[in-house]
Amino acid sequence: MKIARPVLRGLGRSNALGLPDKRTSWWSGLSVTGDGVGVVAHTGSITLRLLAERTGLVKHLSKAMARRSFVPVHARGQVLTDVAVMLADGGEAISDINVLRHQSQVLGPVASAPTVWRTLDEITPARLGKIHTGRARVRRHVWSLLQAAGGVPASKVADTDLDTTIMLDVDATIVVCHSEKEMAAPTFKKTFGYHPIGVWCDNTEEFLAAKLRTGRAGSNTATDHIEVLGDAINQIPGPYRKHLLVRCDGAGSSHALVEWLVEQGHIRGRTLEYSLGFAITEKIRDAITELPDKAWSVALQADGGPREGGDVAEVTDLLDLSGWPEGMRVILWRERPHPGVQLSLFEEADGWRYQAFITNTATGQLAFLEARHRAHARVEDRIRHAKTTGLGRFPSRGFAIN
Repeated sequence: MKIARPVLRGLGRSNALGLPDKRTSWWSGLSVTGDGVGVVAHTGSITLRLLAERTGLVKHLSKAMARRSFVPVHARGQVLTDVAVMLADGGEAISDINVLRHQSQVLGPVASAPTVWRTLDEITPARLGKIHTGRARVRRHVWSLLQAAGGVPASKVADTDLDTTIMLDVDATIVVCHSEKEMAAPTFKKTFGYHPIGVWCDNTEEFLAAKLRTGRAGSNTATDHIEVLGDAINQIPGPYRKHLLVRCDGAGSSHALVEWLVEQGHIRGRTLEYSLGFAITEKIRDAITELPDKAWSVALQADGGPREGGDVAEVTDLLDLSGWPEGMRVILWRERPHPGVQLSLFEEADGWRYQAFITNTATGQLAFLEARHRAHARVEDRIRHAKTTGLGRFPSRGFAIN
């Protein structure tokens, strides 16, 4: 890819936020061609930076970071954007901002590492809240463009579109890092690092919200799930919050989280359903032994066809769920185990491998509900992409900066 060099004139003229106007901005006259002159390295970072500019992210971040009677030499929104671009491009330390500085002929002036540190140090809790608000406004604009171009993509399960349902997948992951990082700690996987938790939108594959946690943080901490899900819902534009579906693995099947999700579904104008993994307890094992063979039906594959060797059944009526919110259902899935799969003593004796999940969805075939829950596995791809584009790189020793 070749990028024609823009004419960088008048970059000194800027507004109170330090942002140049459109006629004098760094991208004025910038074009990407296949036959230009002057090959430019790291073209992906340039186009990513341009995306942040054209969607309004730089402007909204600069507003969030604004200080009275202070006109920065480098717009703070541009500095924060450049840090994100640097990390996505493979940077591992604040000093790697110099990679962008080396492209000043295309990008114009880029903040130095000391300026980046000062900008990050200026992020107070109040400004962080404004940053979240700014991100939500940019997302509202981008989703309006999606709507004009045919609509926000529908989440698909078993070859079926879920129409206007916005699917939120929450999951935690291990990020390995060195002991010099503040609050890095041994993890339950016998590694060392952080244990962040995040929420992704299955419809658009966007990384909506996250919380950085020490490596010792638990997988099923209800307060962390509630915090990131609350932030993620706030990132969804208002008109699209009418029908939400939250999916999580067994780490989310706590009383506190389920009760919070039910409360969110009672907000006027909103329907919220959940599909959460559930532990196979002794009471569920007893219920399994009481199920007749005819209670099991064939499960579905991702393409909507029958899943050979897989069955689903519901055991809600066989359990005492008085301590759980009304309307909660417990659904089982079983399959013949593959060689080498670790089984419980119950499963070894029974000959089946079992999994369970809970949901408050009142209608629909059990096979479809199970396929919908199993599609939560797509979040693994989202996590992999997030790590590739920066989640796996923390440029500071300080936990707050990271």
